[in-house]
Amino acid sequence: MLTLESLAAGVANNDAAAALSGQEISAQVRQMRSAECPACGFHVGAPFYDGGKQPLAMIAWPASQVEAQTMPRLPLDFVRCVDCGHVFNAAFDYSNVPYSAKPNLMFNRGASWSGFIRQLREETLARVPAAPTIVEIGHGDGHFLAALAEARPAGRYIGFDPHGAQHAGASNVELRAALFDPFRHIPELKPDMIVSRHVLEHLTSPLSLLQGINFAAALLQREVQLYFEVPCIDRAVEVGRLGDFYYEHYSHFTTQSFQKMLARSQFRLEELGHGYNGEVVYAFLGTEYFADQVLRLRAATDFFCTARKSPAKISGQLDEIYRSGKRAAIWGGVGKCAAFLNAYGIDAFRFPLVVDSDEGKTGTYVPGSGQMIRPARVLKQEPVDLVIVAAQWRAKDIVAEMEKLGLDCEVLLEHEGRLVNYYTADHPYRAAARNCH
Repeated sequence: MLTLESLAAGVANNDAAAALSGQEISAQVRQMRSAECPACGFHVGAPFYDGGKQPLAMIAWPASQVEAQTMPRLPLDFVRCVDCGHVFNAAFDYSNVPYSAKPNLMFNRGASWSGFIRQLREETLARVPAAPTIVEIGHGDGHFLAALAEARPAGRYIGFDPHGAQHAGASNVELRAALFDPFRHIPELKPDMIVSRHVLEHLTSPLSLLQGINFAAALLQREVQLYFEVPCIDRAVEVGRLGDFYYEHYSHFTTQSFQKMLARSQFRLEELGHGYNGEVVYAFLGTEYFADQVLRLRAATDFFCTARKSPAKISGQLDEIYRSGKRAAIWGGVGKCAAFLNAYGIDAFRFPLVVDSDEGKTGTYVPGSGQMIRPARVLKQEPVDLVIVAAQWRAKDIVAEMEKLGLDCEVLLEHEGRLVNYYTADHPYRAAARNCH
């Protein structure tokens, strides 16, 4: 079987037998897919496995032969990310998977699996305080969370699973029939560790969950230990094993794609390993603090607050202009200018006169507010008391155009949530100083 590794080795060694021919490469290029990888976010994929249409394989539980044979069939259109090697079903639709009616509960009591779970419990508890708070995302039947609670009774253990078990059977274990929201539940619970086993392969956007966990912890300036575990398809890819690929498993991790996803989530990797004879890949991690992200959050919050206050302030100024009886013109009526008019409710009744430097736009109407856009030269025949520049970044050129037209009036533009005088206010759009108005 031709693998990426053998192809790369063939190209590196100039091995014509191992490398693809130009004709074969052209054929493969035509088959490439534009599809966003859920593990790394790369948007180029290659056809991997077309399984036709198959019924749900894991959570349907048909009660009769007829029901089994007449089940709805769903498309298996698996694509492989060319960047990280992740495999996912490009035709997957989460609404086709009725987890609420038939929950997906892991079941494996084999000796090898039980040994793996015991070792995992010991390693997990070795990384947390004597009385830890541990959260499990997707607790299923709750057996792993219960095992942790039994071994360390002084702790607090909270599971999140909309379709998992609802009763814990222990006072220090709480099972919530809910999705885990990092921005809500990390501040509420302040966990020492977050565990998630065999959940990420079911999510259409695991990156959003993991990045949210890291950022929520950063905001609290709290380091959280993490353990993530998923099925690993390294061997399935190597030997051409098709049974791994069914509809309920939207996403299939290789070791490489798992590592790439964790790196994109910006966790600190402490241990990466495989379990159950290489059929699962897992990682112990820690959250990391990135000051630049927090600074961007603060900048976004500041802008959000300003954007909420600006309409009221500027609308008040516009009302005052209208009540004063001053004749005003708005300069600019499409694109950013149209957005400006709509943002501040600059309606056609109070402010009917809109002009634009580009006469190709004249005769059309401002989207939303409805003023006809007229050429700027009409202001020579219809003088105004003031001009409101809708696009601040063009203010210098507009003022220069006004001077060519011989227009002498007040000029206002938006700056820091207010309309300010172009000539006298402190703003970054002013041209060379001239007589103040």
